[in-house]
Amino acid sequence: MTGDGLVSAYVNEAELDAEASVRPKRLAEFIAQHRVRDQLDLLLKGAMRRGSPPDHILLSGPPGLGKTTLANIVAAELGAGIRVTSGPAIERSGDLAAILTSLAEGDVLFIDEIHRIAKPAEELLYSAMEDFRVDVVVGKGPGATAIPLDVEPFTLVGATTRSGLLTGPMRDRFGFVAHLDFYSPADLEALLHRSARIVGVPITDDGAVEIAGRSRGTPRIANRLLRRVRDYAEVRADGVVNLETARAALTVYDVDALGLDRLDRAVLSALVDSFRGGPVGLSTLAVAVGEQPDTVEEVCEPFLVRAGLLARTPRGRVATEAAWHHLGRTPPNGTFGADTPPVPDLFSSAPDQP
Repeated sequence: MTGDGLVSAYVNEAELDAEASVRPKRLAEFIAQHRVRDQLDLLLKGAMRRGSPPDHILLSGPPGLGKTTLANIVAAELGAGIRVTSGPAIERSGDLAAILTSLAEGDVLFIDEIHRIAKPAEELLYSAMEDFRVDVVVGKGPGATAIPLDVEPFTLVGATTRSGLLTGPMRDRFGFVAHLDFYSPADLEALLHRSARIVGVPITDDGAVEIAGRSRGTPRIANRLLRRVRDYAEVRADGVVNLETARAALTVYDVDALGLDRLDRAVLSALVDSFRGGPVGLSTLAVAVGEQPDTVEEVCEPFLVRAGLLARTPRGRVATEAAWHHLGRTPPNGTFGADTPPVPDLFSSAPDQP
């Protein structure tokens, strides 16, 4: 899925070049995910000392946290070439066989959204990952024959936002599995200072703090907001990204202090104003805000739930007391989550997980 919203964590095709310019090229430059970074460092250095490709690597976690960046870093650290594709693009086993047989020894094959790979291609991938061999079927019916083809030793890096959809046999063939967590505000501030140096825009500490606080713990969103604040600073201010400029710019772009955009607030407003806090079904809620149900469910809800503003119940979606307060409303007696405290600091103490 691609995301058009300013605070959507999904990739925007029009911003790929801008993203690539600020991506770290080496593991030492990668900010946050400290445990995953250390584990990867050991894995890659051990493989290079042995002179063999490292184990296959699975990276899981929400979109925008650096899975594609880490795949490119793996290839760079190994001094190997990288071939990039995605699960939905591999519709037939022959498509995958063509990619695998074109790899040189030691290359990295990166498959994004690997949980969406077609079943025949997935089964072909099993033998390639284990035995570096693929069986290509030629012909149909009783006359069909399987021709075994050797594949050069390679490293598969798979990325998924929904690791639960991976089959057991696929997951078991990865020697290293890492989960990426949301960034803390301090890590996002360091990332923003680095990105600002690369794009050539002055940024103050308080400007970085303001942008980081509205970035939902996601570096992709932080870099996107930085580019929009830079535009505002260059056109309507003195070119420096500081606290006042960041606040004014993000007000123009409808990103509030918690990082909610127009659609997020529309969902909460519909729940509170039209349905008295809920519960309400997903389809009804989507109609109320004029969006598709999958957009509300996959783009808006994850952050609203994580922020403690919305709850999913068996009867439908419910606005918590924190949502009422965030919209400046007084919650009625008996509102779901009446004991819910103010919106917490979501990312300051979140530990890295392997």
